[in-house]
Amino acid sequence: MPRMLDVSDAVRAEIGDEEADRLLAGENAPGSYDCTSCRTPGDSEQERTSTVLFVGDETAVLAFAHASCLPSQVVQVTEEQLQGAVRSIGGSAPGVGEPHQAVPEQAVLGVTSGLVLIEGELHPALVVEPTAPIVRPGSTAAGDDFLPLLIEQGYMPVTELVTVPPVLHGWSVLLAVGQLHAVLQPGTNGGQPVAWWQAHQPLQVTDSWRAAANKHQQVLMFAAPVGSIGRQPREDLLRQALDKAAANGKLVAAALPLAGT
Repeated sequence: MPRMLDVSDAVRAEIGDEEADRLLAGENAPGSYDCTSCRTPGDSEQERTSTVLFVGDETAVLAFAHASCLPSQVVQVTEEQLQGAVRSIGGSAPGVGEPHQAVPEQAVLGVTSGLVLIEGELHPALVVEPTAPIVRPGSTAAGDDFLPLLIEQGYMPVTELVTVPPVLHGWSVLLAVGQLHAVLQPGTNGGQPVAWWQAHQPLQVTDSWRAAANKHQQVLMFAAPVGSIGRQPREDLLRQALDKAAANGKLVAAALPLAGT
């Protein structure tokens, strides 16, 4: 039976048309799998499934994810991270045609909600920090391109939190039934917005955060590279970490319109 697989153009370009067609025909795709994003079981015969190709310097590993968790994509990783992920689940590194749920950690974005005081008013904010460096797609160089990639999307560098950042049109924060579901970005060629980040399970936000979001009809999104913010247990500590990241030139921000209620 053909699988309900999504194979993006980028993944197809990496693995070749023949391999992609075999996957879509169900020859090489697994029936059941563990989602590379949320780690829960999936079934490519029953639900839409994304192919996610992790590419190191010498090795490529194909993994699978619920389409609701991740779009089909190519993720550049270091060879060390890729080999470490493969070793951690046993066996040697497979080739592209051998499906394997190896999950490099740097594909994960940590999201924290909190209220931020700017110009005497409390604003709802989301703080996004990856768990490891983010490398530009297609790049084999070491480093962290997380902030440059966001700046190219329209996010603005922040050196101090004294004014509300400008609105980034086309992006939005999806809030439904009082829970945080996703950060949406513009679709390609003016298409429907797609999830830039999506919660594995809807995240609860405080009543005060939701009230501020409804008042302003927008959410401030701050992003910083790995190690800049950390998981802060209180909003005052979160603010201190944001101020420090801004002063160190490691913070970008934008105001994203609110989608939902």
